[in-house]
Amino acid sequence: MNKNVYTLYLVTDRELMSCDTIEQSVEQAITGGATVVQLREKNATSREFYELAVRVKRITEPCQVPLIINDRIDICLAAGADGVHLGQKDIPCDAARRILGSEKIIGVSAATPEEAAKAQRDGADYLGVGAVFSTSTKTDTRPVTLEIIRKIRAAVTIPFVVIGGINSENIGILKGLGINGAAVVSAVVAQPDIEAAARKMRAAVEEII
Repeated sequence: MNKNVYTLYLVTDRELMSCDTIEQSVEQAITGGATVVQLREKNATSREFYELAVRVKRITEPCQVPLIINDRIDICLAAGADGVHLGQKDIPCDAARRILGSEKIIGVSAATPEEAAKAQRDGADYLGVGAVFSTSTKTDTRPVTLEIIRKIRAAVTIPFVVIGGINSENIGILKGLGINGAAVVSAVVAQPDIEAAARKMRAAVEEII
């Protein structure tokens, strides 16, 4: 796998996207430079989520962009996605690893060095660290300071992306902290030109990692 796979980590959001479909937002973001896509669907039925995942995979796979499913291990397996992202309230990482095996990517959300270290011990491939800045896309986030990010970097060797209100203007403050990429939602999908926004965000991330 490309070592820079986590550089620009796109998280989908149908409520915020500026285009008509998730598929369009993903395709435009990948064209602009998104390196991994997390499909996040909180209100879809299992059938709807599965069918959408299959359609999105047809876009990501030819571009060699990993497709990560938020929360749902069953959808990941059924749709043949590349991996799953788990929150602290989801099924534990070690249990997910037993189900998914060694080939699938598992990401875990972490807001403390202790959570990060445990995720690594339990078999996580990467971490999502945040929320770094205030964000309207999730209401249950926990704030993460620059000092906590430093401590998380010292606590683990696996890659991590920062998430939470990140855009091309504020990401510069994170330079030198050892992050591997940035996970973004509104900074890309909510913009009038998703492709251009992704290109701008990708360049901003590459300047600091």
